[in-house]
Amino acid sequence: MQRLQKILSQAGVASRRAAETLIAEGRVSVNGSVVREMGTKADAGVDDIRVDGRRIKAPQTLRYILLHKPAGYVSTRADPQRRPTVLDLLQGVREYIYPVGRLDYDSEGLLLLTNDGELAATLTHPRHGVERTYEAQVTGMPDAEALERLRKGIPLDGRRTLPADVAVLNRGRGDRYVVLVITIREGRNRQVRRMCEAVGHPVRTLTRTRIGPLEDRRLKPGRWRELTPQEIRTLKTLAARPLAARPRRAARAPRAARAR
Repeated sequence: MQRLQKILSQAGVASRRAAETLIAEGRVSVNGSVVREMGTKADAGVDDIRVDGRRIKAPQTLRYILLHKPAGYVSTRADPQRRPTVLDLLQGVREYIYPVGRLDYDSEGLLLLTNDGELAATLTHPRHGVERTYEAQVTGMPDAEALERLRKGIPLDGRRTLPADVAVLNRGRGDRYVVLVITIREGRNRQVRRMCEAVGHPVRTLTRTRIGPLEDRRLKPGRWRELTPQEIRTLKTLAARPLAARPRRAARAPRAARAR
C-alpha cells in the first residue's frame, strides 16, 4: 500500500505536489469513491484508481523529452481556452508525460517533459533551485545600475528575487534594444519579464536556452528529442544536490556570439 500522491507520481500523472492538488480538487477516485484525504493509501496493482475518470497504470517506460517550445503554445496538457499545447507538438509519444515547470505562452525555448514523477518533483522543488538561462531581448539599453538591480534581486509580490547572473549579449539596431543573458534559480510566474519591466526595460522576446545541464542550440522551435543516458544521469545527480551544495555558474554569452 502506498500514498495516493506517490502512486500518481510513479504513474507519471503528475509530480507529488501536483498530485496533492488533484486530490484536493476531488479529481481522484479509488474504487469508485472520490478521495480528498492526503494520507489515503491504495494498492496500484489491485485498486481501481482514476484521475478525471481515467484509470491510471504504471508507465511501461520512462520518457525524458527535451522540446524547443515555440511562442504561442501553453505548457500544459490541456487548456480551457483551447489554445495549442506543447503536447500537440509531440506526435508519436503515447506515454502520459507532462511538462516539468512552465514556459510562458509568449516565450519560446527549452522545456523538459517526462513521466518520471520523482524527478519532476525534485526539479521543481525550491530547495534545489535548478538554474534556468534565458536570452531576453529588451527595449532600450540597461545601464550599470539597472543591471546591478537585476543581479541583486527585484522585489516581486513582496519578496525579493534570488540573486541572478546577468550579462549583455549584444546591442540592437540604433541601441533600441539589447539581448540580456539572464540565469535565475527560482521559477516565479513570468519572473524574467517582470524583473526586466521593473528596471524599465520591457522584454520584447524571451527564449530559454538552458535548464540545469540541458542545452541544445541545434534544436529548432517545434522540434524535440529524447535525452541521452548521460543527460539523464547528470540531471538526476544535479537534482539530488541542494542549491547550497552546488557551485554557482556565471551567465555568459553563447560561444558563437563570443567568437564574433
